[in-house]
Amino acid sequence: MKGSIRLAFGLALLLAAGAPAGAQTFPDRPIKIVVPNPPGGGFDLSARVIADPLSRALGQPVIIENKAGSGTLVGSGFAARAPADGYTLLLGGTSNMALNIGLYEKLPYDPIKDFTPIGLIVTWPFMLVSRMELPQKTLAEVIDTARKNPDKVIFATGGLGTGQHIAASLLAHSAGIKITMAPYGSAQAAYPDLIGGRVDLFFDNASTALPQVRGGAVRAFAVSSAKRYSVMPYVPTVQETGLAKLDMETWFGLFAPAGTPEPVLAKLRDAIRTARADPEVVKIFGASGGAINALNVAETDAFVKREAERWNALLREAGITAQQ
Repeated sequence: MKGSIRLAFGLALLLAAGAPAGAQTFPDRPIKIVVPNPPGGGFDLSARVIADPLSRALGQPVIIENKAGSGTLVGSGFAARAPADGYTLLLGGTSNMALNIGLYEKLPYDPIKDFTPIGLIVTWPFMLVSRMELPQKTLAEVIDTARKNPDKVIFATGGLGTGQHIAASLLAHSAGIKITMAPYGSAQAAYPDLIGGRVDLFFDNASTALPQVRGGAVRAFAVSSAKRYSVMPYVPTVQETGLAKLDMETWFGLFAPAGTPEPVLAKLRDAIRTARADPEVVKIFGASGGAINALNVAETDAFVKREAERWNALLREAGITAQQ
């Protein structure tokens, strides 16, 4: 019996000694960022812009793995179950870290309990765009048409439960109109039908809507944020039109599975601060009107929790679910 106790005690000491050693040598192999959406769109763009400078800061390759399915549920759930060692991270955003709490009765992960924020990266507004041939030229005309013709105005979305779906749903709820939703597998998949005139409007991440507007493929109507979009200041906000209340931005950041050792988190946080300040990162995000999110650790943690609470309350009050 005494031998068994001594053996168990020795194993415990070895395990305790090994944990800090692993943290001290971190990272000694490639790091994976799970993007819970297909290539293209704000999730993917944020991850790919930050990956190279993050790799340089950490001295290891940073690999992007797009794990799409069921909105953002599949990839987010996968990352939540990954080992808490810093080698598998999640690209989290408004959709999977805040909106999903209010959209689903049951999630395959808990955005707050299952993850630890490493750091935010960038924020964009959503931009309401339309097909070029849409007869209505202003948001007021769109809302008036929808009031007179319930369910006749068709909004594309990147899928049920996505930020695009929520922005359109909140606009309709606030304006008191009924619209038809056309869900697609991703933002990129929606554009051929929007440009081809098979759907009318689309509330997309401004970073991916911007090239389409500049290229003359679609028309910009309004943005979802409280302030105007910096690279297109002539486009009004939904709020300032007085037609509906909408204050919504899409933000992105990196998250680690809960339980990741503090020394590992510290290295990842130092690396993301360095990567976020990289001139090329600032240039790329700035060109698309993205605002760099340079909050400290405590501010980031408080922000994510506040967003989750806010959207849970708003969505439940409006009766918006992932099935609508």
